[in-house]
Amino acid sequence: MTMPAIVTPTPPPARASVRVADEVLDRLARITSGSLTTQLFNKGYRQTVLVGLRPLQGANARRFAGRAYTMRMIPAREDIDTYATLTTHPNHDNLQWVGVEQTQAGDVMVIDSRNDPSAASMGNMLLARMQRRGVRGVVTDGALRDGSEIVRMDIPAWCRGVTATTRLSYHHVADLNVPIACAGVAVYPGDVIHGDADNITVVPAHLAAEMAELCEAQDDIEGYLAQRVARGEALWGLYPPSPETRAQHRAWVAAGRPALE
Repeated sequence: MTMPAIVTPTPPPARASVRVADEVLDRLARITSGSLTTQLFNKGYRQTVLVGLRPLQGANARRFAGRAYTMRMIPAREDIDTYATLTTHPNHDNLQWVGVEQTQAGDVMVIDSRNDPSAASMGNMLLARMQRRGVRGVVTDGALRDGSEIVRMDIPAWCRGVTATTRLSYHHVADLNVPIACAGVAVYPGDVIHGDADNITVVPAHLAAEMAELCEAQDDIEGYLAQRVARGEALWGLYPPSPETRAQHRAWVAAGRPALE
């Protein structure tokens, strides 16, 4: 019997590498998640928000934007994930320390913990090290430990909850800086991770500069519209703004943005 030839699929072309500039990150860090998700929706991107995660710093969580550095976890296994792997030297069975030391200023650590908060993805010591390295935030779809200490740190930290259970009980770090799923959303290394007190949003790197421009414009007009709503105007024709309302906004800007009575 003749066996059929094995067909090797042609690999897809390499994803273009786009490094988002710090200046663009700083602009994005000033915008709201509402404007960002709206503009991404207008571009056809619907799955951009990491639903179910909350900031340990609560309402005091500051806005940030940074380049994704990703960490992928798989279930722990008893013969591999032991304290013996936590040696004083880098080793393949303890990639977590390697990843922390690879992060760069402007990064955001994004951890795929399989939506499992049974054990902590990491704790305050690793966050303190990354904060010192200039990392702008830490996001996991699992849990963190040392929550009472992290809440006092300057680095924004997002998770599903807090537990003292060590990572080794449930999680094994299998890959670094590869495409992952975090809270059900695809995250590629170098994507922009945007956070404010309400949401974590993922922005494809090649759209970052355009999103900054579009969202700055949207935040500006919405600040104007909010003043008009606050003074009692009805929504029809105001929100979303009609062409006439947009013209009124342009005139308001030209007049120096006076407070509306």
